[in-house]
Order: sequence, then C-alpha cells, then structure tokens
Amino acid sequence: MLFTSGELNRVSYSPHPVFRVEVPKKVPGVPDRVLDPRSTWEDGAAYDAKASQLADLFRKNFEKFGDVASEIAKAGPRAAR
Repeated sequence: MLFTSGELNRVSYSPHPVFRVEVPKKVPGVPDRVLDPRSTWEDGAAYDAKASQLADLFRKNFEKFGDVASEIAKAGPRAAR
C-alpha cells in the first residue's frame, strides 16, 4: 500500500495552480494523466472556469469568519491559470 510503504515520500510534487496543494507528478501504479485533474477534462478552459468558481466559493466562505480566518485564507485557493 502506497500510503504506508513510504513510496509517496520518494516522488516529486508540484503545486496545484489554484488550490495550492502538492500533487504528485508520478505515483507507481497510477496513470500520470489522472494526477493532473485539468488533463482529465476534455475542455481545459472549462476546467479552469470551474476551478476558479470553486476557489471563489472557498474565499467567500472564509469571509464570513472575518479576521479570525485571515491567515488561513491566505493559504487558500487563488485565481485560476
């Protein structure tokens, strides 16, 4: 199992451009294509628009918590590519 064997500690990662989570570039036994969510959409622009919409929903949700969440919000999603 990848999560307990430490294999994911030995792969390269890159940040997702909107959600800023580290996404593995290669995972043994997993097709590379599914590691890039944008590449799984037929229309990359549609993916960008939906990712941006979801990022906006996250930001709006943080707004209701005011200053308490400002530091957390800084690490949250940002505008799409």
